[in-house]
Amino acid sequence: MNIYISNLSHGINDANLHELFNEYGEISSAKVITDRESGRSRGFGFVEMKNDDEGQKAISELNEAEYDGRIISVAVARPRTERSNNGSYNRNSYNSNRRY
Repeated sequence: MNIYISNLSHGINDANLHELFNEYGEISSAKVITDRESGRSRGFGFVEMKNDDEGQKAISELNEAEYDGRIISVAVARPRTERSNNGSYNRNSYNSNRRY
């Protein structure tokens, strides 16, 4: 089960996230998402748990719990949706009405 955790303190790292969820069951991975340029936490992460029942228990007990001075949100992660334009604007459509 893939679990999404948001509103994490910027001081939280992968090991902290692993430790937090470890008491609920076996973890495949724990990852805090960081900014590509600065390397600083973006305030959210993902934990992959091997057992769905253990994952549900972790979600139930940790959602809206205080962790490192913040109230975190914990939920089942939704599948990532593909962006149609890879996150960039279409230059041709942006400039289509401009005359040079």
